[in-house]
Amino acid sequence: MLDFIIVNIEGIFSVITSVIAAAAAIAALTPTPKDDAVLSAIRKVIDALALNIGNAKNKA
Repeated sequence: MLDFIIVNIEGIFSVITSVIAAAAAIAALTPTPKDDAVLSAIRKVIDALALNIGNAKNKA
């Protein structure tokens, strides 16, 4: 397992940064969450993946 990580560290880092960038783009383009529970749950996941925490979150 450790050998796989060492050999593929560039690819792993690329995937992680791509996921964060995509989630940040989606979070920036979508409106603030409404009262709908499903959309709110999805929004929380996207905010977490985009590392939108603390003051970086959109206002409700």
